Amino acid sequence: MSLRRIAVFVVLLVAAGALRGAERPVLVCFGDSITAGYGLKTGQAYSDYLQAKLDAQGYHYTVNNQGTSGATTKDAVADLRTILLLHPQIVIVEFGGNDGLRGLPPEETRRNLDTVLTTLEYAHIKVLLAGITLPPNYGKDYIQAFEQTFRDLAAKHHTAFVPMIYKDLVHVPDTIQQDGIHPTAKGSEIIAGTLYPALKPLLVK
Repeated sequence: MSLRRIAVFVVLLVAAGALRGAERPVLVCFGDSITAGYGLKTGQAYSDYLQAKLDAQGYHYTVNNQGTSGATTKDAVADLRTILLLHPQIVIVEFGGNDGLRGLPPEETRRNLDTVLTTLEYAHIKVLLAGITLPPNYGKDYIQAFEQTFRDLAAKHHTAFVPMIYKDLVHVPDTIQQDGIHPTAKGSEIIAGTLYPALKPLLVK
């Protein structure tokens, strides 16, 4: 999808959104298997814990989980229309891990994420970008380039930013599943807590 076509589509969506009633605003969690809650029971993804946290704090958002296991940043670009049709006020963007695990060029990840963030920006949607790192065996240079992609894009687009979505659970027992990659229910709850401080300035009561 070209940026021109995206721009036209976004204009139409914004116009349609203006006609919607005073519905509960939508917060979309848009990501890969971490967002989808891979290996977890229904209600144990970080989006579920985030919904509970927002409700407890008096915010009236509907948290919509648009996570897809195995998705790459290329898939994120392909799914943008689906996200825009939800008319979200806020989107948490959590992609890139599968790009890194597959050893894709960081430039490709950067280009795709830039398209995602630019499209959401055109639609006047607030964004929280969540980054992640890779296992040490991927090599220092590759990991540094991978992590820098998130930092550069957050700075370019002036988005809210959590550089490492796992930062508060890496040394906590029972927070990662046996595959060594995906969070447990306990880990998902911690992730919701990690995202909340960066998300809070975007929220409106």
